[in-house]
Amino acid sequence: MPATNVLANLFVSLYNTESRRKSECTILPTSKLASEILKTLEKQGYIGKFERIEDNRGGKFKVQLLAKITKCGAITPRFKVKKTEYSAWEQQYLPSYQRGMLLVTTNQGVMSHHDAVNKGIGGFLIGYVY
Repeated sequence: MPATNVLANLFVSLYNTESRRKSECTILPTSKLASEILKTLEKQGYIGKFERIEDNRGGKFKVQLLAKITKCGAITPRFKVKKTEYSAWEQQYLPSYQRGMLLVTTNQGVMSHHDAVNKGIGGFLIGYVY
């Protein structure tokens, strides 16, 4: 069985289902990190409620979609970002200054780069969404 990139899979599933105008999507496989990312997306209003369904094969997420995602993706390799470098990465991955967010994993959990800037902490880039 090939190793699946859980994050890339999560973003691709969200993007593909969203672009087909569906109202919900199922994401396999699950992970703690994937769960944290979904919580952050939910908090920022990109997706609706989501739940983890245990199927004894690694589980799956059922996610309500709100038709808010234009594009999203995983960032690999996971680049290290200092708290002063976010704007350079924004220019690379996001369409405009006020639109979208980078997902950053920090020592305080997964958060949007806006929260990380406000808290003044760096971390690793794991994805983007707008």
